[in-house]
Amino acid sequence: MLELPILGFLYEQPLHGYELKERIKALSGHVRPVSDGALYPAITRLRTAGSLDEHTEPGAGAAQRRVLTLTDSGRTALLDRLRAPKQNEISDQTRFNTLLAFLRHLPDPAEQAAVLRRRLDFLQTPASFFYDEEGRPVRAEEPEDLFRRGMLRVARATGTAERAWLREALAELAP
Repeated sequence: MLELPILGFLYEQPLHGYELKERIKALSGHVRPVSDGALYPAITRLRTAGSLDEHTEPGAGAAQRRVLTLTDSGRTALLDRLRAPKQNEISDQTRFNTLLAFLRHLPDPAEQAAVLRRRLDFLQTPASFFYDEEGRPVRAEEPEDLFRRGMLRVARATGTAERAWLREALAELAP
């Protein structure tokens, strides 16, 4: 989950760990908190894989700052991940939003459109948080439970808005 935003933010500019953590927090921390115990091992994995370089610079105080930069291998890794996202990066809203945050880095509009089409296809498949005894998705009007009805209505409105945006974006990306 952290590798994509690490690669994406460092694609844009070198950052030190704290700056990187704050940007990732702003992107998805309200849904999935970013801990040092997850971030720094992910940075180490990417550095070991050759995707990141690290150097030190003078800090604001006495301590030096470790600044992370993306290598050519890291740039390639990011573009590969953007071209062929995992299914959970298409189906999970937070992961998809992370993907969207960096999709502009793919230089080919046709490749960008292919990712958006996958999301649109996913959203057009009937689904629900709840299913009846026959396995049919429960519609927003059906639950007697006020709170489940609310969940389903909000999900329907969000899905409708996202599908409309995806269609607009695909039309704009069309040659």
